[in-house]
Amino acid sequence: MTNEIWGEVQSALLQTVGEHNYRTWIRPLEFAAFEDGVAHFSVPTNFIGNWVNRNYGDQILRHLHSAGAEVRRIEFDVRLPNGVMASQTALNGASAANQPVPPRAAGSPSPAKSQAEAEAATAAEVGDPVAESLPGGALDPRYTFDTFVVGPPNELAHAAARRVAEGGPVGFNPLFLYGGVGLGKTHLMHAIAWEMRVRDPEKRIVYLSAEQFMYRFVQALRDRDMMSFKQLFRSVDVLMVDDVQFIAGKDSTQDEFFHTFNALVDQQKQIIISGDRAPGEMKDMEERIKSRLQCGLVVDLHPTNYELRLGILQQKVELYSRQYPGLKIAPGVLEFLAHRISTNVRVLEGALLRLFAMASLVGREITLDMTQDCLADVLRVSERKVTVEEIQRRVSEHYNIRLSELIGPTRVRTVARPRQMAMYLCKTLTSRSLPEIGRRFGGRDHTTIMHGVKKIEELKAKDSQVAEDLELLRRALEA
Repeated sequence: MTNEIWGEVQSALLQTVGEHNYRTWIRPLEFAAFEDGVAHFSVPTNFIGNWVNRNYGDQILRHLHSAGAEVRRIEFDVRLPNGVMASQTALNGASAANQPVPPRAAGSPSPAKSQAEAEAATAAEVGDPVAESLPGGALDPRYTFDTFVVGPPNELAHAAARRVAEGGPVGFNPLFLYGGVGLGKTHLMHAIAWEMRVRDPEKRIVYLSAEQFMYRFVQALRDRDMMSFKQLFRSVDVLMVDDVQFIAGKDSTQDEFFHTFNALVDQQKQIIISGDRAPGEMKDMEERIKSRLQCGLVVDLHPTNYELRLGILQQKVELYSRQYPGLKIAPGVLEFLAHRISTNVRVLEGALLRLFAMASLVGREITLDMTQDCLADVLRVSERKVTVEEIQRRVSEHYNIRLSELIGPTRVRTVARPRQMAMYLCKTLTSRSLPEIGRRFGGRDHTTIMHGVKKIEELKAKDSQVAEDLELLRRALEA
């Protein structure tokens, strides 16, 4: 086999796979050598080699045979920066390489990177030719479904994200994910994008933050090139916007986002949005946008529970143990961290990484004493602090009423009693003053808060249901 034969095959492939696919996947291939019936091609990344073999391996072999080359199989070798060829595991033509990867239980750790993680990492390092032609933010190769630990607080969000990522018809558009900081919204957004890209490399996927969307909109206005902006964002197959709350109060950006949203929905293109709170609770967001965001599936990522935090730590220990071989972690350390750092998964992961780095530097085992000394500042800040907003949300969920009703003017008994419960909990579980609490409840006077607190104190002594509800809410808030 010679370069001339490969040139003929390239011409034939251009006709069969189309110009776009040829430019994206075939052109990066370079014929390297022919030995013992094996045609070796160099590729810039393993990601490209895997996809070419999986999707075009049969065609390449067929065209090689038609051109007179006696090729039994093809192999792809990654070109390293210094020009050396790094031979990969043989991607044997066609049938063998197309075998599916065995599935792994969601949230369970794996000893080595999954195929999706490996391809994501390679694409992030060298650049994915499809993604490079689109606007948006970079995807983090660490954020895949394989590294997302699933538990009761996030299982619905994970299932919905998986369903959308599969690429088939779904009964909801948009998918709206919301929750507090460090609960996994961005992780799921990146995981959806990686999975979609692996399943269908031709799909035009744009992931960006609301801030990036606003920046591109302002740039288009400044350059007087709004038509290009509109065409770009309305020609995608999947639009993913993270932290949509940042466009609240920015009227022109909201207006363009609204029209882009409608145009994509009319074309039956998938939209995935994330925010820090439910659409109906977003201050300064236009009502028409709130309405559109609520017309699909709205999923809340609840604060992590102890079991989920412990599972995340166990997964991270396995990862960090490969980075810091030989380090030992004493029994009880992970349980201690899962119990003490409960508000933010990012802080939890950072604390564990700091422990491993510290132990590596001093050459000691990670013990409970070392943990308390090394993480004194984190543990002090992470002492459980209940907020007025958290109490209001918990009480609203417990009594199945809207948050807007709880803090609003309505005085019906089904809302007034839960409101008084929330006032009582704010007084007993936070350090906020009565006037401050009153302001958080729709600008009420401090005497109204005093009356609500006194009423609940009276009721809990003689009404077992009120006492039971208070205890349940207190435990949930202090967990």
